[in-house]
Amino acid sequence: METISKEQEIIDIVKETNLQHIAVIMDGNRRWAKEKNLPSAFGHKKGVDSLKAAMRACDDFGIKYLTVYAFSTENWNRKKEEVDFLMNLLGETIKNELKEMHENGVVINFIGDLTKLNPKLQEILAHAVEVTKNNSGVRLQIAFNYGSRDEIVHAAKILAEKVKSGEISSEDITEEMISANLYTKAIPDPDLLIRTGGEMRVSNYLLWQIAYSEFLVTKIYWPEFDKNALAEAILEFKNRQRRYGA
Repeated sequence: METISKEQEIIDIVKETNLQHIAVIMDGNRRWAKEKNLPSAFGHKKGVDSLKAAMRACDDFGIKYLTVYAFSTENWNRKKEEVDFLMNLLGETIKNELKEMHENGVVINFIGDLTKLNPKLQEILAHAVEVTKNNSGVRLQIAFNYGSRDEIVHAAKILAEKVKSGEISSEDITEEMISANLYTKAIPDPDLLIRTGGEMRVSNYLLWQIAYSEFLVTKIYWPEFDKNALAEAILEFKNRQRRYGA
């Protein structure tokens, strides 16, 4: 931040607008690397640094929830070497950063179908969730092997089983009941969705949850997204008039 007063301004905006939850589509790692004539792996590693900066900024500004799109259900279609690298990067990052995140009060959760990941990686992720579950700082949700359509189908199957067993009837199903069976059931819907890298699409991300979220696209690639960029997004959010369909 340029000045202490600027940071205080952002903190005040967060309180004034009741901005609790920011979701991010972290796009542009590969393009950033390509423009610098570097392998895509460098972009992904630099993206981890940007995520750490975003978590610190959320803590400084008073943002309670940060949800980031790390690996989609469609990302399995990338080259095997890149998929393997991303799997290793997640595991190594969580192992290397867990102590610091825990000391900083971060609560770590993962949303998505983790059963498709290898057992060792599943253990690493489960351990991080267990270690940080009682913390009271920023709640970080990492969407990994996540697809919103897949999530909605998953919730529908749970409710279908309950109807089949007679626990509920089909007439009982409400929006609230569907929300309660999504991966994000324990957190409020995003107030602001940020997509870096300039693309104008939501890419199967939190389709149910962003029904009334404000959407901001920045051309900044994710490896270049920093505290100042987040502050600018919050300033833009202040100027939005949220009507919730009214």
